Amino acid sequence: MIEVPEFIVCVDCGQKAGRLTPPPEDGWEPGDLVAYRCSGCLDRWDLVVDGPAESGTPDTEVAFDLRAFLEERRSRNREDAG
Repeated sequence: MIEVPEFIVCVDCGQKAGRLTPPPEDGWEPGDLVAYRCSGCLDRWDLVVDGPAESGTPDTEVAFDLRAFLEERRSRNREDAG
């Protein structure tokens, strides 16, 4: 079974974003869409449930740092533009 958090951290403002999508009766599956709404800036985030990590790490221990990913992408874009 894949665990989907009730809250995430908004990448834009750093505030708590609550899950809008109720859990499915049969549990979360890879490819399911989960919507969150930020309590600070009111942005909506639609995320896709991912499958288990290839390393065999349980889903509850897999972490993806979206802020770091976006900052790295911005940095690359600046380098490409400059």
